[in-house]
Amino acid sequence: MPRKNYIFNSKPVFIPPKNDKKRSNFIIYAMKKASEVDVARSILNYNLLPIDPKTGNILPRFRRLNEHRACAMRAMVLAMLYYCNMKFNLVEASIEKLADQCGLSTVSKRGNKSITRASRLINEFLEPMGFIRCEREKTNFSSNYISKKIFLNPIFFMLFNVSQSKIDEYLFENKKNSKILKIIDKKIFISFSDIKIISELDEKSAKNKILNVLISYYTANELTQIGPQGLKKKIDIEYNNLRDLYINTNK
Repeated sequence: MPRKNYIFNSKPVFIPPKNDKKRSNFIIYAMKKASEVDVARSILNYNLLPIDPKTGNILPRFRRLNEHRACAMRAMVLAMLYYCNMKFNLVEASIEKLADQCGLSTVSKRGNKSITRASRLINEFLEPMGFIRCEREKTNFSSNYISKKIFLNPIFFMLFNVSQSKIDEYLFENKKNSKILKIIDKKIFISFSDIKIISELDEKSAKNKILNVLISYYTANELTQIGPQGLKKKIDIEYNNLRDLYINTNK
């Protein structure tokens, strides 16, 4: 990208990095919702009282965001969502990284990089309005503090009409699925004699024997949580593992 366009980017847009890991269905859903509305013109931006995060005092009401800051907000909201760990509501990216991927970083003629557009949006608008919460740490070179961690508050999601109940539903399902995966990943003990016996059986008979082992290993409650599909997956995994183990021990 030519430097002049990089410096004077009046229409910043969040561009996710290539070859990055896939985001959860909820994050994809939330980003879609955020892209369908104008978060910079949300009624919340006019009705909420901005509060100084350092003193807790109410600040003078903000006027309408100018278009440059509005564009920055639209890009930053998507970027923060993209990097949000919903378990902790933590944005797992630095302000510099967010600024770079939103086209909000600027470079002077001397080659000095600045992320002022992004940091001011955070410090002067998003945080005072209560959309995010920042944890800061003191710098080693001055008395100033820099943002260390960014957390998304529930009202952040109200900017694009994602309710707390929708968030709770996702967290509940995620927790349940994690619990099931932990159960499925539990190791079972099968003796070497059983491995030899299973290896000499046809696939259907071998899997039936593994099924019997699993039924005796897991509790009834665990089997219910795993479900038929999870149990089938576990049988397939155990069958392939035992077959590979037998082959390797007989090389």
